[in-house]
Amino acid sequence: MKEDAIKIKSFDFAVRVIRLYKILISERKEYVMSKQLLRSGTSVGANVREARNAESKADFIHKLAIAQKECDESRYWLELLHKTEYINKIEFESLHNDATEVLKLIKSIIVTTKRNLKIKS
Repeated sequence: MKEDAIKIKSFDFAVRVIRLYKILISERKEYVMSKQLLRSGTSVGANVREARNAESKADFIHKLAIAQKECDESRYWLELLHKTEYINKIEFESLHNDATEVLKLIKSIIVTTKRNLKIKS
């Protein structure tokens, strides 16, 4: 169940990041941080999808760990865009909250998978 939720939420987060990116480059003329956010924000869902096709539980955990890092990096770029006033408080809080929710889900899946591996061993 959590895996389906993370698939949907990470995809939706990527869509929101892409929409923000389009605004940042066309209206706000910000090209560097927005590109970094685009890269990390879309990578989260891509790594979640890769994890679904993992060759082993260890590979599954590894791919989700990459998604976790990318998600946290996305939060960093959002924080920086907010502090430098490229995005307003409402935009920041909404996307940052989504990223935090995705991050918590990923961490939960990793912890549960590791726990289940120890039980089977």
